[in-house]
Amino acid sequence: MGGGGQQTESSEPAKGGVVGPGGGRGGRGGSAVYTWEEVQRHCHRGDQWLVIDRKVYNITQWAKRHPGGIRVISHFAGEDATDAFSAFHPDPNFVRKFLKPLLIGELAPTEPSQDQGKNAALVQDFQALRDHVESEGLLRARLLFFSLYLGHILLLEALALGLLWVWGTSWSLTLLCSLMLATSQSQAGWLQHDFGHLSVFKKSSWNHVLQKFVIGHLKGASANWWNHRHFQHHAKPNVFSKDPDVNSLHVFVLGDKQPVEYGIKKLKYMPYHHQHQYFFLIGPPLLIPVYFHIQILRTMFLRQDWVDLAWSMSFYLRFFCCYYPFFGFFGSVALISFVRFLESHWFVWVTQMNHLPMEMDHERHQDWLTMQLSATCNIEQSTFNDWFSGHLNFQIEHHLFPTMPRHNYHLVAPLVRALCEKHGVPYQVKTMQQGLTDVVRSLKKSGDLWLDAYLHK
Repeated sequence: MGGGGQQTESSEPAKGGVVGPGGGRGGRGGSAVYTWEEVQRHCHRGDQWLVIDRKVYNITQWAKRHPGGIRVISHFAGEDATDAFSAFHPDPNFVRKFLKPLLIGELAPTEPSQDQGKNAALVQDFQALRDHVESEGLLRARLLFFSLYLGHILLLEALALGLLWVWGTSWSLTLLCSLMLATSQSQAGWLQHDFGHLSVFKKSSWNHVLQKFVIGHLKGASANWWNHRHFQHHAKPNVFSKDPDVNSLHVFVLGDKQPVEYGIKKLKYMPYHHQHQYFFLIGPPLLIPVYFHIQILRTMFLRQDWVDLAWSMSFYLRFFCCYYPFFGFFGSVALISFVRFLESHWFVWVTQMNHLPMEMDHERHQDWLTMQLSATCNIEQSTFNDWFSGHLNFQIEHHLFPTMPRHNYHLVAPLVRALCEKHGVPYQVKTMQQGLTDVVRSLKKSGDLWLDAYLHK
């Protein structure tokens, strides 16, 4: 969450006495000391401080240049961001060099390391677990795994085209081709997700290039759009106004709090008590083909992200060159639309079964472990579940350690479960069937809460 910035004065923390900037006691620049109350006052758009390892940083200007996007770092303004900082950066020591110009002081010796009354023992135990994970090499990827994974995606693409070349374009073969393409698109989506989290290569630049190739050339989407959206989700999962994945644009009401709030205010943009039914019509079928597609194009043009646009256009150029001879222009458009329709169902069900039935609320300033566990659950491990979900059946471990390569999730899972049991944090594991069923059940529950509040409160 850090990076470069203009040089400002910085020095060792002072050992006493005068009033420093912002009301802290100490010397100038990085030598001031602050209380949590002082830090928490700087949580507004034009005035943002945060704390990492007891050091206080003024990120007000730097947030606009943050490589991960202004929103993800701003979500921690006025808070302790130590665990988030460690989670998002594969090489925190390198990033600290760029944080140094932003340093304005540190917490006063009398202040606790945790803010908002967080459980200090739990936070320390999780940080110890992270140190253990790093020392055991669980954050290092096996390149053969990801090479074979990319290979099976490319093989599916080649086989789909080969079917048509050899046997023609009958309805049955076209349907089989569509299923193979939808599978390759879905699996490419999980793979670009790995590169986006910098979990494959040691060099961030290599991850960025491969992500642009996979999400751009193999899928026709935008890496920057995905990252800026997805990092916010990881930073504050299921937190209204901070996690874009729970911004349902008034189409759905989610969780236990939002439906009641809408009901009390007599808001009825949709018949929410039927949302568990119309979800099947406008949720899985339309998310990728319509909503994401429009959002991706709009974002690339508004941000003038011509590099991502070029990668995206290379996908469509390749696709139409391959399939125009078989289906013509409109037939090729129909084919890619149907593939997106199938892929969208796959994506929605896999991503929502881990999050939608979990707690959703406004900002509660929880510690990293508790926040992630309240918003995520796991699906039972099996060879099929691992492949089908891109190992996101280990959603808990992925959220706690987003830079961890997916093939190591099963190794850290018992350690995470033991830590959760020690501190009484619920660790949920469901069957695939239960996870999918709970998506619909949670929508119905939220719709019923809205109707009750709408009619009676």
